[in-house]
Amino acid sequence: MAYKINCTNLPVLNKLQTNLSNSHRFQRSELKCRAQTRQETQLQASGVAYRVDFQTLRSCKLGIARYPDFEYNANGGTGTAIGRHTGLAAGAKDDDISVSFNVETLYIPALTCETTRFLGLPLPPFLKIEIVPEAFEGTINKTSGKVDLQFRAKFWFSVGRLYRAPPLLVDTTLTSEESIGNMREGKGERIDEEGRCRLVGVATVDPIDDVLMNSFLGLPTECIAIMDAKILITDTNSSPTLWCKNDSLSQSK
Repeated sequence: MAYKINCTNLPVLNKLQTNLSNSHRFQRSELKCRAQTRQETQLQASGVAYRVDFQTLRSCKLGIARYPDFEYNANGGTGTAIGRHTGLAAGAKDDDISVSFNVETLYIPALTCETTRFLGLPLPPFLKIEIVPEAFEGTINKTSGKVDLQFRAKFWFSVGRLYRAPPLLVDTTLTSEESIGNMREGKGERIDEEGRCRLVGVATVDPIDDVLMNSFLGLPTECIAIMDAKILITDTNSSPTLWCKNDSLSQSK
């Protein structure tokens, strides 16, 4: 006679799973808090002019090759940057702020069945694409709202525990202006008075050490990111928190 044990009915196992889950969440929270504390100390010690907070929003899209775009809800993504005036750098303007985001605390949600739809349908529950940032830095103009941020990240594609491809490396400039490639193009929107903007970036994705992925995606090819975001700039030398303001709505360069 065969017996089936329902683990959900065992209080000891339930308690153990809950404790482990809470422990992992606490460890992640503690690591993030430590990294943020280190950055705050750097800000205070260096006399930096600005702290820049970045948030990703719901209406985002990601596309690769000539496939239809993924509709991507990136709500909940966050990042913090140190901001400095660019000074007399070549081509810099008086209101340009040079920013460098802390990749230790920069978080962008993964593409999963909960965050992403393709052709109107959620991704299969076993499919996941993780985004691991390696660099996020550039300039923001505090007056015009123009944004140019160099973004480099690894995209890890996996199918449950059965398959995990080598990462796709994406290196692009997320801009509030136009981004034009050979296959893909898009136009962003500058930061408005509420801090909202749309950043667009086209990049070339090179082949990886995986015949299946190279063939399926037709690598090398182009990809595009369309990110709705919110950018908050705080003057560290005074108490008010300032949104970037787009005083001139024209997209003059």
